[in-house]
Amino acid sequence: MHGTLSQNKQGDQESVFAAPAQKKSLKLALYAALLLLLLVFGEHLSRNSLLPMLAPQVDGTSNSFSVRAFHFLQRFDAKLCSALGCLDRAVSDFAAWKINEAALSPETAREGLKSPANQSVLQVEIQNRLAITVLPPNLEITLTDAEESEIKVLQFTPQEWLPKTWQEAHPDLFNKGIPSGELLQIELPISLPPNAAGYRVRVFYP
Repeated sequence: MHGTLSQNKQGDQESVFAAPAQKKSLKLALYAALLLLLLVFGEHLSRNSLLPMLAPQVDGTSNSFSVRAFHFLQRFDAKLCSALGCLDRAVSDFAAWKINEAALSPETAREGLKSPANQSVLQVEIQNRLAITVLPPNLEITLTDAEESEIKVLQFTPQEWLPKTWQEAHPDLFNKGIPSGELLQIELPISLPPNAAGYRVRVFYP
């Protein structure tokens, strides 16, 4: 006895096996689309905390790939904001600030008798090194004696330490923050106690 397989039956079996495969691929595509949609809305809803957390440093310490990837994320976020609307809030991030230089020089040496005794100028170079805008911090200068014991603490609000010309050029800075990579060079007049021998500079948010 012998027989032959009908072509119709073979085609029916192939269609039977093809149908579940098509359904499976369709489900995978729907799951992928749903996951992408969740990621998009998740990024949009948590952008004010997500972007500062992911922001790399722009002072050369972060690798170029992470900087480019973050710039791509920012462009994507900007398109989402134009389509869905966003509530932009500048962040307060202590890690954003880098004090590149700090030097204390006597003002009396520069201006002779125009300045009172022990009047000095603290020159500070400070930079926002994150790839996002950040609200300006307060500055604190701690004066110490020869044994590095604290003898005086001076605090300056952003309105006090930011250069007036810079504030006038950026009238909305206390809402939008200081731009990424911005390098600020400031001079602060300081009256030194007679026993002052050293100083420390730090940034903080109240």
